[in-house]
Order: sequence, then structure tokens, then C-alpha cells
Amino acid sequence: MSHSLTLRVYYEDTDMGGIVYYANYLRFIERGRSDWVREIGIDQLAMKAQGVVFAVRKVEAEYIQPARFEDVLEVRTTLDSLSAARMVMGQEVWRGDDLLFSAKVLIVCIGAGGKPTRLPAELRLLQS
Repeated sequence: MSHSLTLRVYYEDTDMGGIVYYANYLRFIERGRSDWVREIGIDQLAMKAQGVVFAVRKVEAEYIQPARFEDVLEVRTTLDSLSAARMVMGQEVWRGDDLLFSAKVLIVCIGAGGKPTRLPAELRLLQS
């Protein structure tokens, strides 16, 4: 399963050197994951109403090349592994043929009181 999101770098995304501020890559990949979840039919507002939300537990990131103001980027998201309680997403940010950023993101669900809970059934069905 994969997903692609195209976005443009705005001035607000850059630092004083005119390159994308490092923490903004995490925002970019969050958008990619959110769009992927929406695309596969999971309603995060309905999940929240049931007291369950997604939470990032771990991110391993590699900054390879800088992006700059006005660049058009592609955020590529893949589901690398899935179990009843967690999923690992592979995410990359590309500018054309150039890989700029790569990350592995461990996602879990938490319920009432911040306790771990199972992933939504719709998501677990992807294991089949």
C-alpha cells in the first residue's frame, strides 16, 4: 500500500538560510500519513469520538538534501508492516528525482487515559 502527496514549500516552511527547517519535514510526512489514512477509509474523527487516536511512538529520520522555498515536493508513504497493535510507515520526501528526506515511523493507537489499544479493525483488515 502506498500513497503520494504533492505539496509546495512556502516561505513559512523555511529558516533564515532559505531552506526547509528540519522539523517541518515531520509536518510534511504527517500530512502524507493523514491523507493515506483518509484514502483507505478510516475516519479519525469517528475514532476520536470512540476514545481512540493514533500516536507516533518512534521516528527514525535521515535528512539527505535540503528543500528550498517554492520547491514542489512529493511525500511518498508506504505501509511497511502491520500488526494488531502497531504499524510501521516508510516515508520519503522527493523533489523530482532527488530524495531529500527518509523516515520510518512507528504508529500505535491509544485509548482512554493514554493506554495502548488495538488498531482499528478496518486497518487490521489490510493484513489479509
